[in-house]
Amino acid sequence: MHVFRKSTLRSIGVSLVVAIALTGTAIGAEKKKSASKKTVTAAATPANVVAKVNGVPITREELDRATKFMLAQSQNKKQLTAEEKKKADAAVLEQLISAELLYQAGKKLKIADVDGRVAAQMKLGKSKFPSTAAYDKALKESGLTEKELEEFARKEIYINNLIEQEIASKVTVSDEDVKKFYDENPDKFKQSESVQASHILIGVDPKLTAEEKAKAKEKAAGLLKRAKAGEDFAALAKDNSTCPSAPQGGSLGYFGKGQMVPEFEKAAFALKPGEISEIVETKFGYHIIKVTDKKAAGTVSFNDAKNDITNYLKIQKIQQNISTYIDKLRKEAKVEISNS
Repeated sequence: MHVFRKSTLRSIGVSLVVAIALTGTAIGAEKKKSASKKTVTAAATPANVVAKVNGVPITREELDRATKFMLAQSQNKKQLTAEEKKKADAAVLEQLISAELLYQAGKKLKIADVDGRVAAQMKLGKSKFPSTAAYDKALKESGLTEKELEEFARKEIYINNLIEQEIASKVTVSDEDVKKFYDENPDKFKQSESVQASHILIGVDPKLTAEEKAKAKEKAAGLLKRAKAGEDFAALAKDNSTCPSAPQGGSLGYFGKGQMVPEFEKAAFALKPGEISEIVETKFGYHIIKVTDKKAAGTVSFNDAKNDITNYLKIQKIQQNISTYIDKLRKEAKVEISNS
């Protein structure tokens, strides 16, 4: 039942903001066909401005950085041709425009203590690095200043709040739709042997020095000691893990064989429910794994699948409604795209 792994069902807002504003891989990639009549070509736009959204500029630097990030995350590592690069830039620019539209709409909604929330998010981000030096190095390599990073955090907060208030909170899924999906997709509910696990990841960038990697492993060792001493595993993951699963206490849900990297899989399947692994090293860094349940191969019952199906269908509706919402904002906005 891999399509319903809980790691795919985390907060839709955060994942969409990161995808739209930074990687350019989510909602709205093909919005050109539905662009508003107000979208025009701005021949007089300064050379470093590639677009304007209600007068707010998107610069060539922002576009290049977002495209570079998107390509770095892509499975396709080949060198792009000039035409492919042009298409990638165009797709990412649409994402940046969508993100700016959402941000502008989000700023119209009141949020208590935004500055405090930005500061807390920055603090949490820094805490996920083994040292201040590692954080500074990563920041430098990203080409971002700390002020720019704070602006990303601020946009994320406003957009997430908008998505939650205007879209996610209004989405419902009927029991009939859930049962229909279960009945029409029997293959999705065939389950191989699986484990339910959480983990704490101390991420290691391949570019880190041997000394920095040693500090990361030392941090993992300290966390392992605390976990085995009985500290709350989910709390340790929330406060220290660099995996996107951290907000969920490191929960990865159930997964079968072949879904994780070999070292992680071997360690997880060797554990009994309730046991915590030693430090497991993979290409992603240092993991501490806790298995909470194991399931034999079989078919997932409707009652067991119901909540996951409901969440899955809700996310599908949220994504569709975000796309529709962006279309609406686009039609009401003045979007200018440069020729250059």
